[in-house]
Amino acid sequence: MTRTRRTRSVVLAGFLGAALVVSLVPAAAPAAPPTVPTARPATAPAPAAERWSVDLTVTGGDDVNVRWRGGRLRLADSRPSGRARAAARPPIADGTLLTPARTLRRPATRVRAALTAQVARGGTAQVQVRGWRAAGWTEWRDATVGAVFDRPVTRVQARVLLTARDARATTVVRALTLTADRAGARIAPLASVPLSYRVYATRIGLVGEQTANGHTVQPRDHFVALPSRRGLAPLNSGDYTVRVCTTSGGRCEYAPVWDVGPWNTRDDYWNPSAVRENWKDLPQGRPEAQAAYQYGYNGGRDQFGRVVLNPAGVDLADGTFWDGLRLTDNAWVDVTYLWTAGGLRGVVGSGPLNVRAGAGTGYAVRGLAATYAHVPIQCYVIGQTVSGPYRTTSRWHRLAAGQYVSHAYISAVYGGTVPPC
Repeated sequence: MTRTRRTRSVVLAGFLGAALVVSLVPAAAPAAPPTVPTARPATAPAPAAERWSVDLTVTGGDDVNVRWRGGRLRLADSRPSGRARAAARPPIADGTLLTPARTLRRPATRVRAALTAQVARGGTAQVQVRGWRAAGWTEWRDATVGAVFDRPVTRVQARVLLTARDARATTVVRALTLTADRAGARIAPLASVPLSYRVYATRIGLVGEQTANGHTVQPRDHFVALPSRRGLAPLNSGDYTVRVCTTSGGRCEYAPVWDVGPWNTRDDYWNPSAVRENWKDLPQGRPEAQAAYQYGYNGGRDQFGRVVLNPAGVDLADGTFWDGLRLTDNAWVDVTYLWTAGGLRGVVGSGPLNVRAGAGTGYAVRGLAATYAHVPIQCYVIGQTVSGPYRTTSRWHRLAAGQYVSHAYISAVYGGTVPPC
């Protein structure tokens, strides 16, 4: 099996201050004849911005290679790991602090970050944020330049990313302040059908190594890696889940995005060019690695200058590769990026869960749904009664045509009420 090397993102933080706009009202002409006042609706004042300081001392299981000491957040170990040495040239050490989500006093469409940081010798610090709306979390966006969402969000979560190129690099954060307000964002309806593209898949392997969200890779594990942190789910969550299927459609797995790769780390190729971080001249849905390998794009190299040896746009953990899809070698697959559309979602609380062709355990297994995966729910049917970790029930959820899972294994449902089929 070919094992694709993977790397982590390197971005220099910036700071964007708020602008103050002043409206000027002309004075009335002195010789104007008397007039009868006309009632006009009062102009509603712009909502006040909500500003808060982020507690950088909160570190725990969701955080990767960071520590708080002496009033500073820094990398716990500034030496690149073995995995990083194999993935990047030059190798890069990195760490992530995931902050608790904050419920806003009023919905907002923009979040800006003011970061007090010290970086030297190639170190970097960046702040990314995401927002919650009824259909789930938005993708992560860079807040040091101002993150604008296409619809109001009611909760905000931030993460701080630190990197160092060698042990002498200084990457220290002293304080972080976030500001949420209403920007002039165009409110667009959330798509009803998620984005889906055919890309080349490779197997991750790397058992015992740590993923970008802090998960230790297990034998026959179930998750995927995409070449951008914008769709990276926090540890033990499926906030960003893909459905990856063989090109025949015979086998599928629903799996959370827990790592960054292959090849690039800033290539959210599923997004349109107006949103895509890099490689904006490539067609939507085409990974940069594929363009480099097939067409010599960027001189046939990735963002780190390495010669691209395969066109991979997704990495599959061993269990997803072997058990979910039953692949025996790297292959083209159809990937659906489920968070790019609205709709009902169910959280798989215990898995990998068999996805069956009908509402009963006697039906053929069509694939798997990994633990923590957020699976789409079209409707429910009544079928075989099943006892699971959450309930005993005869209800089965239809995820897609010919794909059903028992409600007994679904820990939560959000996005609305599930209708009967």
